[in-house]
Amino acid sequence: MARPRIDIVGLGPAGPELTQQSSVDLLRDADAPFVRTWRHPSAQAVRASVAGATSFDALYEAADDFAGVYRAIADQLVAAATGGRRVVYAVPGSPLVAETTVELLRADERIEAIVHPAISFLDLAWERLAVDPVAAGVRLVDGAAFAVSAAGERGPMLVAQCWSQAVLSDVKLAVDDEPVAPVVILQRLGLADEAVTQVPWSEIDRSVVADHLTSLWIPALGAPVAAELVRLDELVRTLRERCPWDRRQTHASLRRHLVEEAYEALDAIEALGPAAAAGPGTAPADLAAVDELEGELGDVLLQVCFHALLASEHGWFTLADVARHVHDKLVRRHPHVFGTASAATAEDVARRWEVAKRDDEGRSSIFDGIPHALPALALAEKVQRRAAAAGLPVPEPLDAPAADIGALLFAVVALARTADVDAEDALRRATNTYRSELAAAEADLVAPAGGTRGTGGPGGPASQRPPLPS
Repeated sequence: MARPRIDIVGLGPAGPELTQQSSVDLLRDADAPFVRTWRHPSAQAVRASVAGATSFDALYEAADDFAGVYRAIADQLVAAATGGRRVVYAVPGSPLVAETTVELLRADERIEAIVHPAISFLDLAWERLAVDPVAAGVRLVDGAAFAVSAAGERGPMLVAQCWSQAVLSDVKLAVDDEPVAPVVILQRLGLADEAVTQVPWSEIDRSVVADHLTSLWIPALGAPVAAELVRLDELVRTLRERCPWDRRQTHASLRRHLVEEAYEALDAIEALGPAAAAGPGTAPADLAAVDELEGELGDVLLQVCFHALLASEHGWFTLADVARHVHDKLVRRHPHVFGTASAATAEDVARRWEVAKRDDEGRSSIFDGIPHALPALALAEKVQRRAAAAGLPVPEPLDAPAADIGALLFAVVALARTADVDAEDALRRATNTYRSELAAAEADLVAPAGGTRGTGGPGGPASQRPPLPS
């Protein structure tokens, strides 16, 4: 017994001039004409000519993901065909290019799928790019699956279906070493507002307003794609969409989780033992501790990905922007590596780092940017390190062996306890007093280039130094 038949036609990539009349005729003669979506210029061009055609746009509005939409479309078409009606199904472009519903129908044994080829957007793309795809060895990649589909590829690639800024951001994030040469954005090919523009790699998700008719041409990549990082970013997006707990989170609600994960990573570093302070190539004594550190760093990375996703929902920034920001900042802060400056010692680097931070971020004081919520002991150490790096006076250390420092701190806590003093609060107040006193004199003590005025050592002559807090 013959299986029910579904004819599948393509409507071309743009307006009516690129739509084959045979496709329109098949739709007109069908008992049940279907169009995947009206939200495409080629579909709109034939809408008036095909009375009673049904689209699946409502499914896109109701479903959680594209996979569910495509499965539902295929099921509805099969149900219509098995009901005895002559079904014709029309898709934008060519039914043989980037059409998941067509793949599902051709694999469905309940029906016979007859595909009628049509012009694809690829035909226009190769003409605009002046590229022979066979001679060039071009790889066609779906933008939404770029991280996985393009893993290990070097190009050239045409990345199709880059329908949003988020897709373009994911593509950019997936590349370890960005292309030196500009890439090409192709939009709305064959339409009156067609645009073919060259842009730097860093701008593909910034200077371009993406839509469902946007593709990206990458002539060559410098390094393989970072598939695992993008897979994690995609997973976080999925959890945000489908998990009730993830859906209710905000930047504020995740604060304690970020702190907890950071401390757990510190515990994992501590568990490495001597290997934590050893140089490269040193084999750790405890491989289980290494696995633990790997896992804890992954948890910290998850928090970064989650906060970046929340920010992207507000339109603030994406994970790609976070990576770019820290990359560019590190380049600026290392002029001795990427510029003409010199730094012979780690102390020189630390001193230049603090000056660069002050200049880069428009800070009026070297103490700006130190988190007030740091634990008091970490706050005191951070403030003293900033002061020392800038050549400002720091308290003289007690004359005690380093091995006794822990015992001394423990004894100070005991003293505070017996005196009914909150040790955390007392140290925080002393640190803030020290910070305030130095900030008042900072402008006179720190030279514009990061050195110190005077010749009296790190803090200048003793007569110029402000009194230290008692």
